[in-house]
Amino acid sequence: MNAPPSLSMPRALPAGQRQRLMHFAREVSFAQGTRLFEEGGHADRFWIVRTGRVELDVRVPGRRAAVIESLGPGELVGWSWLFAPHVWHLGAEATTPVRAYEFDAATVLTLCQEDAELGAAVSQWVGQVVGHRLSAARTRLLNLYAPYGAGASL
Repeated sequence: MNAPPSLSMPRALPAGQRQRLMHFAREVSFAQGTRLFEEGGHADRFWIVRTGRVELDVRVPGRRAAVIESLGPGELVGWSWLFAPHVWHLGAEATTPVRAYEFDAATVLTLCQEDAELGAAVSQWVGQVVGHRLSAARTRLLNLYAPYGAGASL
């Protein structure tokens, strides 16, 4: 399940705010199979996928981690950096070679405090992503572990 187009950064932030944020981006690459972060770890950065795929997963006791969502170009990887206690709520793994823009959370948080308009736009964007991911996680887990059809979208 992919995020609706309005949740990708190019569509979610106005051009001027997007450019201001992109000034702090660092280009990174991840090999297929690289774990970007683990559930419960310290969330101190986030990424916007340029190319490739990243899967988000959640630990399930006694089972393999359940894949919640697959993310591609333009999509946000990691939102836990925005909310205290800044701990990852999911895990993430590159399922193909990935090129991404990486952002340092402390820098972006300071930028958002200094520019209230940017801060509001980033908070709204990330909040929409969180809502979408929560819905995706609920549906995926119900489809995996509940009686047949219990996770169907309403």
